[in-house]
Amino acid sequence: MTLALVTAVLAALGYAAGSVLQAVGVRRSGLRSPLYLSGLGVDGLAWLLSLVALRRLPTFAVQSLLAGSLALTVLLARVFLGSRLRGRDTTAVLLLVAALGVVGGSGTEQPSPSPGSAVDLGLCAAAVLLFVAVLALRRSGSATQAVLAGLGYSVAALGARAVTIPEQWWRVALEPVGWAVLVSGVAGTLGYAAALQRGAVGPATALLWSVEVVVPAVAGFALLGDSVRAGWRPAAVVALVVVVACSVVLAGSPAIPEEHSQSTA
Repeated sequence: MTLALVTAVLAALGYAAGSVLQAVGVRRSGLRSPLYLSGLGVDGLAWLLSLVALRRLPTFAVQSLLAGSLALTVLLARVFLGSRLRGRDTTAVLLLVAALGVVGGSGTEQPSPSPGSAVDLGLCAAAVLLFVAVLALRRSGSATQAVLAGLGYSVAALGARAVTIPEQWWRVALEPVGWAVLVSGVAGTLGYAAALQRGAVGPATALLWSVEVVVPAVAGFALLGDSVRAGWRPAAVVALVVVVACSVVLAGSPAIPEEHSQSTA
């Protein structure tokens, strides 16, 4: 297992652990609980790890592995919160683990691309448009906001893979695509929060992860030159479909804490 793949897995673990820490903290002491705040911190670390993974792995592989955090959240919630686990959840967890194994095997480590100024400009424009759309449509329904959130996180993932990191890494703050990652990430966070205010966590999370897996996968192949290990393309496509389907099932699980709404990025 490569270092980049380990980083992506750790990011998924972080998102799952952050969800459960927040859930336990809210149940005990509310939003000011040290556990809840610790969960937010773990989420932030997981997001940074995912950005690191995107520098060496194709977007479809990283985003699929992050979607696997739903399976980990279900299992951790069963252990630490005593949440109920349905039969379909157990099946979905097993299928998701198998699908992620295929995704991990098909996504070979590859250097970050240099897509050119047109793609960079498109990512920057998309980030701004999504941010404006989230604010302009703030009174729209949960499904609309969940889709916008998924698109926001998708642009953030694509930008993290495409951005040029200077030798003096702090100069990334001068890179327009670096700002696009930040703006689109904020748009995703605002959109998902609005989606959860207007609807249930399950459908909103299912829509979010469906968009966040499919859109970066397609855009990564079309715009960033992401590639699949030779001979693995059919298996990778099937695995991506399974990841989305299992994510939809697990998003509706009673084992997903409501506080999971604070821990997706």
